[in-house]
Amino acid sequence: MNSELVVCGSCSAANRVPTERLAAGPKCGRCGRQLFGNGPISADSALFSRLTGTGSLPVLVDFWASWCGPCQMMAPAFEAASRILEPDVVLAKVDTEAVQDVAARYAIRSIPTLVLFRGGREVARQSGASSERAIVQWTRAALAKG
Repeated sequence: MNSELVVCGSCSAANRVPTERLAAGPKCGRCGRQLFGNGPISADSALFSRLTGTGSLPVLVDFWASWCGPCQMMAPAFEAASRILEPDVVLAKVDTEAVQDVAARYAIRSIPTLVLFRGGREVARQSGASSERAIVQWTRAALAKG
């Protein structure tokens, strides 16, 4: 039986979930919160590392800042994209002002910037505000490439 390692956005616990049960509303074994359907995860440095390094699902990260107009405009589209892409992709948001070490590590120079991680490595990057449809299409195309 195939399974995925899903990191809880609330308590950072790693949960092994059978692949065929990902869409069935799995809950965290530690805190009991649903693993999907809560919208994008707001990630600090530690949670970002757990999501991208421990979890086995691809992670799409929106690097943003509260003062950024295009970031604010894209936020509802990113939220809507999470409802389409989950549970195949985990969506997270990293505030570049609050989590400067992660933004610096990935050389985020303009925001919003979407970065797709798979297996702990960056596999695709796109800067600028996008619509829900564009986020979903870009993510699926990047995952299909490998």
